[in-house]
Amino acid sequence: MTWKTGGVLLGLVFFLAILLVKPIGVSTQFVILDGIIADAVNPDLVTATDDGFTSTNAYLAKSGGKYAKSVGNPLNYSFVFVLAMMLGGFISAMARGGIDARDHKVPALWRANYGDDPVKRYLVAFLGGFIVLYGARLAGGCTSGHMMSGMMQTAVSGYIFAAGAFAAAITVSILMFKKEA
Repeated sequence: MTWKTGGVLLGLVFFLAILLVKPIGVSTQFVILDGIIADAVNPDLVTATDDGFTSTNAYLAKSGGKYAKSVGNPLNYSFVFVLAMMLGGFISAMARGGIDARDHKVPALWRANYGDDPVKRYLVAFLGGFIVLYGARLAGGCTSGHMMSGMMQTAVSGYIFAAGAFAAAITVSILMFKKEA
């Protein structure tokens, strides 16, 4: 599949999601997963009420218990969507012939610039992901919600976020990856 075909298919999926369900955004599902794990350890965390769900955790209880409801019933659209994204990525990789054995732990571009140490790679990847997720949640959304869904809805904030995200990504890539694989 070419990048053009993939882009058209991705656009179609986003359009159908907005048309049929709601705009796409996934970072909240990290909070929901945390809540599911915490509720397994402490069954009193989320409780069903006559009006829906509530929680002893203020964040899960806010918005009328919207997040508590998602923790109480995790097989909802958004949580299943995140699981389907991971499954889709795996199927896509397998359909292209899988991932080279050497690239399982450390991709070729990283090896060319920083060597074969997977621990360093995992730490940098975790730190970068944490910074992006923290910043997006601080701004009241997530990267897919701000950029992809925001731009599809012609929100100025979506375009501003996309410009900032790409400017930062290009700059960091140039600084980090001086050698090609």
